[in-house]
Amino acid sequence: MMHTAVGWHVELEFQEDDQHTRAVAMVRLPDGTAVRANGHATRHHTDANQPRVGEEVAGARALNELAMRLLTKAHDEIDEASGRISHPIHV
Repeated sequence: MMHTAVGWHVELEFQEDDQHTRAVAMVRLPDGTAVRANGHATRHHTDANQPRVGEEVAGARALNELAMRLLTKAHDEIDEASGRISHPIHV
C-alpha cells in the first residue's frame, strides 16, 4: 500500500484594540476551497492588558469553529456522494 503525505497550512490573523481581540482562521484545502472561521475575546476592564492572552483565547475559538466547519463540510460531501444522511460526531 502506498502512502501519500498531505499537508494543510492554517493561517491565523488578529485584530486588536485595548479591550477586544478578533481572530480569523483560514485553511486552503487541496481542492482549492478555503474554509474560514472567526473567534473573539474581550478583556474584562479589571484584567491586565495582555494581548497574547487575548490572541490565545480568540485564536482557540477561531480554530474550534474552523474544526466544526470542516466536519460539516466533510459530512456534506459524504451525504452528497452516498445519497444518505451521515451523522457527525461532535467533539
